[in-house]
This record gives sequence, structure tokens and C-alpha cells, in this order.
Amino acid sequence: MAADDPIVAGMAGRYATALFELARDSGTLDAVSRDLDSFEALLHGSPDLLRLVRSPAFSAEEQTRAVTAVLAKAKMEGTAANFLRLVASNRRLFAVRDMIRDFRELLARHRGEVTALVTVAEPLADAHKAEIKKALDAVTGKNVKVEVQVDPAIIGGLVVKVGSRMVDGSLRTKLNAIKHAMKEVG
Repeated sequence: MAADDPIVAGMAGRYATALFELARDSGTLDAVSRDLDSFEALLHGSPDLLRLVRSPAFSAEEQTRAVTAVLAKAKMEGTAANFLRLVASNRRLFAVRDMIRDFRELLARHRGEVTALVTVAEPLADAHKAEIKKALDAVTGKNVKVEVQVDPAIIGGLVVKVGSRMVDGSLRTKLNAIKHAMKEVG
């Protein structure tokens, strides 16, 4: 991987890359991904665990003991568990959420997947979501994972963001464009 790759450039990216390469080489990408998802869910569900992860007040030994206990209680073992214990012992637990995010990006790239954030005014039916996915697959030439976000403020239409590209077909934007055009005319 190139050193100028934005995923690999930072400390979290280097850890994520090491974990990704280890999991890829050992054929455990899916298991590691599931375990990281589980650990992230634990983080979101426990303010105490989140405080442990974010606080510099805990020593490496305290963080390692606590993470080991959490992993044991969650019955998590293997590559991801060893990785999380290593991160704790190296006092890098504060960046574990960034490491998980970067790992997911590397995994998606490896699988030829891209993520599209689709913002709509009201929830989509499964059939509409499938049509959007099909259209985005065709446009990008890749397998697109569609994440839907509901924002009633866009009034109607949709806003699609894939990577750094964004297409805004919302009614709010179209109405604003008409409003600006009317100001110029009159």
C-alpha cells in the first residue's frame, strides 16, 4: 500500500493495515470484521468502556486488564481480540474507533465495494433502495453498499454521496436555485 494513501497515512491507518494484512493472510477477514463490529457495539453500549478507551488517566496495564475482561465476557477471541489487547498495551486504545473505521475501508476496497450515503426526505421502501443500489452499481462499476439517511429538510428527491462525489437532486436545492434565478431576473 502506498504511503500517501489516506487510510494508511496516520497511526490508526498503520494499525488497521497491519490487522487487515494479518487477517487477509490468515483467511480470517470475515471473523475479524464481525469481532470488530461486536467490540464497537460494546463501545456504543457502555459509557464506562468508552471512558476507559478515551481517557489517558488509565495506565496501559489497567486498560489491558479491562479490555481482556470485556473480551472474555463477550467470548471474543482470535485475531481481533489479540489486536485489541495489543492496542491497549501500546496505549493506543484512544484511537481504536479510527482503527476500526480504517479497517472497514480497507476491507471494502479489498472486496471492490464502495459505500453510498443516500439522503432522502422519508424512509425508502426496500424496492426503491434496491433500484438505487442497482443504478449505483451500474454507474460506478462496483458493488455499492447503500446507507440511507432520512432528512425531512431536503423536502423530496435525494442526495447521493459516493466517495468524494456528490449529486444533489433534492427538492430543497432545486427550490433554492429557482429562488436565486428569480432574484437575478427581477
